[in-house]
Amino acid sequence: MVTSAKTTTRFASGLRKPTRRRALGPQSGQSLIEIALLLPVLLTLLLGAIDLGGYAYTSIVVGNAAQAGAVYGAQGLVFAADTTGIQNAAANDYANNGRNPNALTIGSAISCGCDNGGAITNWNCSTRTNPSAGTCATGHWVVMVSVTTSGTYNAFFNYPGLPTVLTISRTSAMRVSQ
Repeated sequence: MVTSAKTTTRFASGLRKPTRRRALGPQSGQSLIEIALLLPVLLTLLLGAIDLGGYAYTSIVVGNAAQAGAVYGAQGLVFAADTTGIQNAAANDYANNGRNPNALTIGSAISCGCDNGGAITNWNCSTRTNPSAGTCATGHWVVMVSVTTSGTYNAFFNYPGLPTVLTISRTSAMRVSQ
């Protein structure tokens, strides 16, 4: 049973408006109980979203570092063979995004072949082991540089059953300008 007391409120104009006040009943703490039950679930979802965002950002930064190394190597044949330059380009891109470049593993590889209408037949790039390297019977000779970077993501929070350290690896490949 809800009881109310009739009161009046006076406005600046001098008019009175009747208002009603409700007495506290048995449901007065229900909202607090609902918040207490839902708060841990909502906080867990929030923390999970924060960690997911951190993982996604790290994944993007690792991928961008691989692409920076591939762009450096794709400038020409001399650049494609310059593994130190490729590693420096990838590490600098990683560092420019606020990350420690020493935590990034960088590898690169060169592949060659004949491009005949979009179908590439792989060949050995060295003329010592492949005397026809650099020439194709049909199509044209292409050189590709591939850069693979690996970094780690350390989760902000520990979740039961999930690892706290995740390894992220990305590869970027580009055709070398000739």
